Amino acid sequence: MGHKSKYSSPGDWTAKVTRESNALDLEQGVFTWKDPRKIAKSQKNSADTSSRRKSPPFRAAMSMLVFYINRAGSKLDSDQKRIPKQAKDELRKLYGKG
Repeated sequence: MGHKSKYSSPGDWTAKVTRESNALDLEQGVFTWKDPRKIAKSQKNSADTSSRRKSPPFRAAMSMLVFYINRAGSKLDSDQKRIPKQAKDELRKLYGKG
């Protein structure tokens, strides 16, 4: 007999992590925004001000973006995936990493 998850679908788990991240307080709807720089600035602000994160701010912010791209973003079309990928580049610039 298989393991029964308390979530009705993998998307439920992804949405819960995005909403209730224990490391960052994300602005509501941040991953639905169309401006990659605005997303990156929001992620940076969340990471810089969080007292709960376990890794350095850049890493925490980048991890959340990568999580979104790999999990929640798996159902996005190529145009919608481009925005969070561009936000990663913007985040690197904001932290002076590239």
